[in-house]
Amino acid sequence: MNKEQIRNFCIIAHIDHGKSTLADRLLELTGTVEKRQMREQLLDRMDLEREKGITIKLAPVRMKYKPKFTNSHLPIHNNLPDTIDQKTESSEPKKNDKLLTNDRRPTATRQVEYELNLIDTPGHVDFSYEVSRSLEACEGALLVVDASQGIQAQTLANVYLALAADLVIIPVLNKIDLPAADVERVTREIISLLGCKPEEILHISAKTGQGVEAVLERIVTVVPSPSGDISELTRALIFDSYYDDYRGVILYVRVVDGQIAKNSQILMKATSAEGLALEVGALKPDMSPLSSLEAGEIGYIVTNLRSTREAKVGDTVTLAKQPAEQALPGYKDVKPFVYAGMFPDSNENYQLLKDAIEKLSLSDSALQFTTENSSVLGFGVRVGFLGLLHMDIVRERLEREYNLELVVTNPSTDYQVSLNSGEELDIKSASDLPDPATIHETREPWINGEVVLPKEYIGPVIQLITSKRGLQKNISYVDAQLAVIAFEAPLANLLTDFYDQLKSTTSGYGSFNYELADYRAEDLVRLDFYVAGEIVEALSVMVHRSEAPGLGRETVGKLKDVIPRQNFQVSLQAAIGGKFIAREDISAYRKDVTTGLYGGDVSRKKKVLAKQAKGKKRMRRFGKVDIPAEAFTVMLKRD
Repeated sequence: MNKEQIRNFCIIAHIDHGKSTLADRLLELTGTVEKRQMREQLLDRMDLEREKGITIKLAPVRMKYKPKFTNSHLPIHNNLPDTIDQKTESSEPKKNDKLLTNDRRPTATRQVEYELNLIDTPGHVDFSYEVSRSLEACEGALLVVDASQGIQAQTLANVYLALAADLVIIPVLNKIDLPAADVERVTREIISLLGCKPEEILHISAKTGQGVEAVLERIVTVVPSPSGDISELTRALIFDSYYDDYRGVILYVRVVDGQIAKNSQILMKATSAEGLALEVGALKPDMSPLSSLEAGEIGYIVTNLRSTREAKVGDTVTLAKQPAEQALPGYKDVKPFVYAGMFPDSNENYQLLKDAIEKLSLSDSALQFTTENSSVLGFGVRVGFLGLLHMDIVRERLEREYNLELVVTNPSTDYQVSLNSGEELDIKSASDLPDPATIHETREPWINGEVVLPKEYIGPVIQLITSKRGLQKNISYVDAQLAVIAFEAPLANLLTDFYDQLKSTTSGYGSFNYELADYRAEDLVRLDFYVAGEIVEALSVMVHRSEAPGLGRETVGKLKDVIPRQNFQVSLQAAIGGKFIAREDISAYRKDVTTGLYGGDVSRKKKVLAKQAKGKKRMRRFGKVDIPAEAFTVMLKRD
């Protein structure tokens, strides 16, 4: 197809603002999917996505559309093809080239069919790198904002990413049919954020289809056609990849220069992996094979590679025979920064867990794992994740798809340790920490965060940030009602219940977005927990020295509620090194051994009680405490 008639765009929004529903309506209106085959969240293929109502894996789709341009007062971009006669008025281009205004109004003399390539992106902060690569594959972005909720943290983050990628942003106000919709207020927020005009904001209801046709016409008129030259050496951007059990690794790519034909020998610039393009084509939304993908097009490549680690998101695909010298910019090796131990309910299922994790890691290059052994839980794996949502998704997939019962330990982050000898260590678990006498300094990851909230909650939220050892940096205002608090904080303190506390503090109106900043040296210690005098390494955590006593008391208190009573007294202790800083005791079951005695001297009763005390003492020495699975997640919710 003529490159001038291609439009590549994506949909960006905060979670639950209607991205997937809008994608459904676009597929319906363009006739890409027949009505009888339509279902809600069509591009969300995983059951988890449909249940949670969120997009986890991005999905590209190619649509065909013939614009009407009738009764339309839409702005038009400079890159419209010559096949449309334009009635233009002489006017200078506006300063803001990203949001063009009504300086020219087209009238169609004959219809031209456009190729629209849509990428439905994830909305959660855990997958922000995938979103940034998807934006690099496009020229335009639909910024969808919920008319009842307004601008939220991920909305801001996605706008920053879109501006960094130099995209044309089309603001779309969704859910205008809801009784709670406040169109005027949210319109003001969008105008304040983007600097656009009120008439440039499209008002739609993705659920009912109201106003969605105007979105398609705006895409055609405002979004520029893709750049790139088919005669240049081939370069294509991988914006997603996954492993198919039957076909191998499948890449979703945007061809920037040149072309990739079926059966071409391909080369990944970052990993130097070579493979064969067994099949190329477009997703409509199912795979539709083509003879080749050319500059400007978005599609898929079926390869003979065996793992996504050979073809990572952000890498550049080129031809092995004539490789391009310069890779596309922006690639980075995504590393997990949240770690948790996963153990099977029985040691017999350890091999099943290990095999399942290996299969999942084939299609998720960000998933990293190592084997782990615990004296209490037995053999398991320590897995690295992009965030807590990523962890929940992996856990649920393991339990559902592989029928496993799992015990997941408290999530933690990684720490950089400098030893007195000059050696540098990367610690992913508190139990791996070396002898404190050999440590020069310990560094923990800090994040740059943003909280978007109504201005009346600013005070309580700043107190919440301070309680997490956070540093408030700046307060700005989107409009008269909506504020943005920028802050820095240690990641470990936000892993557990910060989001829940934020929602509670702001009555549900606050939203949170973050990115990793750097590692900073802090006074960190290893906090250990003892059950009946035995250390339980799976419960050990890294914590700031000032927070250790409070966390120790809180945790042993929760363990007391979770661990069942025994026939002997069980002590629960928290310690830093050899110093115990908190203790709780679980009292023993008391059996009245004197009930069978009647009459006689009191010495008979004393003799039986002394015998019982002797037995309990022996039991305390040799008795084993059965620790339930809930004990290993007590710090997930710190109340």
